[in-house]
Amino acid sequence: MIISTKALVSNSEMIKNYKACREKADDYGKLFILKNNQPDAVLLSIDEYERLSVIIEYFESLKAEDAIKYAASLPKEGIRKKYSMDHLNNEEK
Repeated sequence: MIISTKALVSNSEMIKNYKACREKADDYGKLFILKNNQPDAVLLSIDEYERLSVIIEYFESLKAEDAIKYAASLPKEGIRKKYSMDHLNNEEK
């Protein structure tokens, strides 16, 4: 998953500036909230939530064997790197 550094906020920024963060979520579709420089939560815009809800409802409607075939075709989750805010800020420059 590619995450734009512009769609990252700290937990404290979220608490202090909820309205600005919510507007940012509208701009980017989703906003990743960091706690101790690690992803902690995601704030979705209503449009992104509705888009994902349609996809989830579709997969829930599949027959079990079709869902199993689809799940088998997905890439396997690998070891994920964790980045600090300093690393991400330097990467943006």
